[in-house]
Amino acid sequence: MNHIVSFNTVMQKESNAILKAIEAIKQDQLEFIVDSLIRLEGKLIVIGLGKAGHIGKKLAASFSSMGTSSFFVHATELFHGDFGMITNQDMAILISHSGETEEVIKAAATLKDRGIKTIALTRSQTSSLSKLTSYQLNYDIQEEADHLNLAPTNSSTVMLAIGDALMSTVSEAKGYTKEDFKKNHPGGSLGQRLTK
Repeated sequence: MNHIVSFNTVMQKESNAILKAIEAIKQDQLEFIVDSLIRLEGKLIVIGLGKAGHIGKKLAASFSSMGTSSFFVHATELFHGDFGMITNQDMAILISHSGETEEVIKAAATLKDRGIKTIALTRSQTSSLSKLTSYQLNYDIQEEADHLNLAPTNSSTVMLAIGDALMSTVSEAKGYTKEDFKKNHPGGSLGQRLTK
């Protein structure tokens, strides 16, 4: 077996998945989402479970460091008191590749009942999650990049890329500067670079 070929194949599949997602995302939905996040008075709540939850933690941290106050909530913990962390001024991104993750769907339904704006980050516009949310970022990725077509690879990469692109777009639109970034990130090599 040629390991280099296998490695490069996965990398190419994930690259192609991002390009496919760009074409799949509805531009009108994207405009509504960006405008809503620019005008957001509360916090951005990111909700997920499993691998999607790991992606969600990274996205919440990135949004916070780039000018949009955000935090991650594990979908299961919501039902054990963490709904109390969310106010009517907040907005939530709910992440699930299938759009059928039970805990995430229940969270979306509860937030909808409370009148909180929600965004689905999922593959299909016909999924249960998409049908429950205010806005949808559907990326239409059906296959994974690994040899079993099972491990979150294409899907998790696309979730991360979409989240990063959304974060950067909102940050730029809000006029977030290097000086703002320095205030939020004074430590580490990035903080040192901005200080110099």
